[in-house]
Amino acid sequence: MTLDQLRVFLAVAEREHVTEAARVLNLTQSAVSHAISMLEAGCGLSLFSRIGRRIELTDAGRLLQVEAQAVIARMAALKARMADFAGLGSGVLNLHASQTIAGYWLPGRLMAFRALYPGVELRMQAGNTAEVCRSVREGHATLGLIEGEVDLSDLRCETVALDRLLLVVAPFHPWKNTPPQTVPELVGSDWILRETGSGTRGVLENVLRGSGMTVGDLSVLMEFSSNEAVRAAVEAGGAATVLSASVVAGSLEAGLLHAVPFLLPERRYVLVSCPQRDPGPSGAAFAAFLTGGG
Repeated sequence: MTLDQLRVFLAVAEREHVTEAARVLNLTQSAVSHAISMLEAGCGLSLFSRIGRRIELTDAGRLLQVEAQAVIARMAALKARMADFAGLGSGVLNLHASQTIAGYWLPGRLMAFRALYPGVELRMQAGNTAEVCRSVREGHATLGLIEGEVDLSDLRCETVALDRLLLVVAPFHPWKNTPPQTVPELVGSDWILRETGSGTRGVLENVLRGSGMTVGDLSVLMEFSSNEAVRAAVEAGGAATVLSASVVAGSLEAGLLHAVPFLLPERRYVLVSCPQRDPGPSGAAFAAFLTGGG
């Protein structure tokens, strides 16, 4: 039983005439008769009664007519849904992003994308850089957005922005007046840091590594998995930290933090995807939107 056979059957059932159905379908009469014969053979039932030169539906034929109409209608609806999906009239985009991007850089861009494609459902989850990369590798996220430099050899990567990092302390910290001049001088303060696996922490680790040091050489009082918790702890105490300029902008303006003039490298915001998986229309459109190709 095929869709084409069902379409032929419905045309004959509607007209109760093989020749008329053949004309409407632009088929030969023999092709229509063959399709009906194949359908009856497949069902093991007679679908039409032949009464002289007329045909009429049997009870089995009337049952099949109702069901076939439902099948053809469902197929038409499916084709419409798939066309809608391909045209970004519908769909779901699972997006994972690291904390700084998710909290500060991404929300406005998600709203702009949704204005372009209101039918696409956006599902965003925040984590640290390592967690986001793992989600993309395992297929839990269609796309990921991360900060910092990690091993991305198995992922497709595109830089979508640059981020400026700042060394910040509370206004009463000694570094406000006597800032460190070299990396080894960073041991002269207590520290509050993001957790291991964070892109923000990774930048500091790379800076230390360049001078033969590790985080273990610093006096780390606490670690948090939240930018806001790190910022609040530094505002309240005498420790230092490194955070994105976007995270501390409000605190700097309010005088709750002081930016220490210590040069830190810019870091990339990177869009990551799995090269073995199709991102689908919504994923491809969002990637093009972020990279300027859409």
